[in-house]
Amino acid sequence: IATQLINMENASSVKEFILLGLAENQAVQKICFVMFLFFYMVIVAGNLLIVITVISSQCLNSPMYFFLCYLSFVDICYSSVTAPKMIANFLVENKTISFVGCIAQLFGVHFFGCTEIFILTVMAYDRYVAICRPLRYTTLMTRRVCGWMVIGSWVGGFVHSTVQTLLTTQLPFCGPNKIDHYFCDVHPLLQLACTNTYAVGIIVVANSGMITLSCFFILVMSYVVILVSLKSQTSKGWHKALSTCGSHITVVILFFGPCMFIYIRPSGNLSVDKSVAVFYTVITPMLNPLVYALRNKEVKSAMRKLWSRKVGSE
Repeated sequence: IATQLINMENASSVKEFILLGLAENQAVQKICFVMFLFFYMVIVAGNLLIVITVISSQCLNSPMYFFLCYLSFVDICYSSVTAPKMIANFLVENKTISFVGCIAQLFGVHFFGCTEIFILTVMAYDRYVAICRPLRYTTLMTRRVCGWMVIGSWVGGFVHSTVQTLLTTQLPFCGPNKIDHYFCDVHPLLQLACTNTYAVGIIVVANSGMITLSCFFILVMSYVVILVSLKSQTSKGWHKALSTCGSHITVVILFFGPCMFIYIRPSGNLSVDKSVAVFYTVITPMLNPLVYALRNKEVKSAMRKLWSRKVGSE
């Protein structure tokens, strides 16, 4: 891929792109700088806290927390692909990004974004087995199986992002270089290519849309099956099952809603698209630690123990 990027950069007359960002007004940009810097600090600190808590806690050794640890790690990486550049651009007039840097950002966004989609799907399967097949849970969800599921998520994300990146690098860029977005994505770049991008656009939508819709369908069906299986449960069983799924359902809605709006349709109004993109690149990674920590007694208890050990050691 790296060799292809260099060759495509040499073949293209456009050596850099200009990211127009979220706002052009100087006063608004300064407000956005403070706000998104705070958001990014919360993302890194919150998700890192979950990773450290799960790794260091003896009681959080179930598959659910194993997947949560990787979800938090992916969230840090995912937001770090776009947020630092966006935050820095709020303070500078020259909001440029090199051709290679732009394609690398596109690859990173789709790699970590698609990996997160697969991990969320795997987490839904984990909840399904835990609630609907409790007697077989320990035999079905072994550490080895969970490890392969995570590896599969990473590989799936890599394959998806490679396809998106290679499709985009095949396009000629010979003139316009202003991207009406705060990061490099497929749809904005398709609008800058000096060739007919209809066929490529269809393939891109089919690729992203198929993954997003199929995973969302699996998620919905898993929770439908879970709800149906809970019919015979007592109210206490209902409450326990819903409490374990509530956090995951919240995260799924926050992440999949904006993703489906962007990627299952052809490129439209980019000013709307970039506003919606804030939800799945910044807001969801920021809220994930709050959702999982505040709604989960075991995570809160493990965090308190971790803090008391830290204070006690000092």
